[in-house]
Amino acid sequence: MLRWIVDLWEIKELRRKFLFTLALLVIYRLGAHIPLPGINIDALSEFFAQMQNSIFGLYDIFSGGNLGKMTVFALGILPYITASIVMQLLTATVPYLQQLQKEEGDYGRYKIQEYTKYLTLLVATLQALFITFWLQNQVSPSGTPLVYNPGLGFVILSVLILVAGAMFITWLGEQITKHGIGNGASLIIFAGIVARFPDMVMEIWQRFKAGQLSIIDLALIILAVIAIIVGIVIIQEAERRIPIQYPQRNLGFGAPTASYLPIKLNPAGVMPIIFAQAILIFPTTIIQMLHIESLAFLKEWLSFESPIYNILYVVLIIVFTYFYASIILNPQDIAENLQRAGAFIPGIRPGKETEEYLATVINRLLFVGAIFLAVIAIIPVLISIKTNIPFYFGGTTALITVGVALDTLHRIEGHITMKRYYKFLSR
Repeated sequence: MLRWIVDLWEIKELRRKFLFTLALLVIYRLGAHIPLPGINIDALSEFFAQMQNSIFGLYDIFSGGNLGKMTVFALGILPYITASIVMQLLTATVPYLQQLQKEEGDYGRYKIQEYTKYLTLLVATLQALFITFWLQNQVSPSGTPLVYNPGLGFVILSVLILVAGAMFITWLGEQITKHGIGNGASLIIFAGIVARFPDMVMEIWQRFKAGQLSIIDLALIILAVIAIIVGIVIIQEAERRIPIQYPQRNLGFGAPTASYLPIKLNPAGVMPIIFAQAILIFPTTIIQMLHIESLAFLKEWLSFESPIYNILYVVLIIVFTYFYASIILNPQDIAENLQRAGAFIPGIRPGKETEEYLATVINRLLFVGAIFLAVIAIIPVLISIKTNIPFYFGGTTALITVGVALDTLHRIEGHITMKRYYKFLSR
C-alpha cells in the first residue's frame, strides 16, 4: 500500500491528474457553503428535518447535502445523471439513436453526448422551477416562511442560479473525466456523500455517550458496515468470464486466439436500488406535500419500518435489476458484435445459439446479483429498526462510495502499471 502511494506521487502525470481532480472536488464542496439568496436558513433546516424520509431526502443524498441547505449547487449532478439514464433508455428504443451509437463511431457518441447536455439543461430548468415555486409556499413546523420575499423575482433569480450551478457541476464532471482520475459524475456524488460521514459518525457517537445506544447496538452497526463493504467489494469484482476465440488471420494458419468475455455479476450497479426507493417514497412525498389526510394510512404502510415497504422494496429491486440490465447488457447486441468480429464461443454456434446461451448466463448472474442488491439494501433498514436510529451507510450510499472507490483505485493502478511497462521497455 505504501509503495502504491509513493508511485502515485512520483509519477508526474498521475500526480497532476490526482491534484487536478482534488482541486475540482474542493471547488464543488465550496459551493455547499453558498446559500441561495432570499432563503431563511434556520427555517429551511427545521423544514427539511421532517422531510428526510421523502424523495427530497433521497435527492439530498445525491446532491451532497446541498438541497437540504438550498445552496447554489442544490440540484447537484442529478440533472445530468437523469438525462444520461433517459438517453440510455431512448438509445435502446429509438432507431435513430441506435444507429448513432452502433454505426457512427466517435461522431455518434459525440452527438449522443451533445443531446445529453441539452436534456440536462431541460431537466435542470424543470427541477429548478418546481423547487422554487414549491419552496416559496412552504413554512417550517414552527410557522416561519422558508423564503423572505416570495414572488416572481425570487423564482427567476433562483432558477437562473440553480440551473447555472447544475450546468457548472456537469462541466466539472466532464473536466475530471477528461483530465483527472476516474468518472467525474461519480466522483462528485462520492465527494458529497463522504463529506457527510464525519457528522454522521459524530451523531452516532453522541447517542452512544448519551446512553441512547448500547454497546451491543454500536458493535452491530460496526459489524454491519464491515460486512456491507466486504460484500460489495466481493460481488462488484465478481464476473463470469466466457471464453471466446478469434481467428488468427495474421499468421495464416487458422489457429484461433483465445480470449474471454467478462460479464459482471452486478451489471446494473446501484440503479435498481435508486429506482425502487424513488417509487416507494414518491406516494408518501405527495401525501406529505399536499396534506392528504384521507391517504395518511399509506404513510404507515410505506414507512421504512413497515413489512409491506420492505417486501415491496426487495421485489422492486429484483425487478429493476433485470429491467436495467436488459438495457445495458443486450445478448442480441453482444452476439451480433461477436459475429461481426469473427469471434465465437467454443462449442456454441454464432448467431441465434450464441444469443440464447448468453441470455441464459446473464439471467442466472442477474438472479444472484439481484438477491445481493436486495440484501445490501435491506440490512441497513433492519439495523435501523433494531437500534432505533437512522443507519446512514445504507444500500445506496454504500454501493456508490465503495463502487466509486474501487473504480478509481483500478484506474490509478492501471496508470501505475502502464508507466512501469513503459519503463521496462525503455530499458
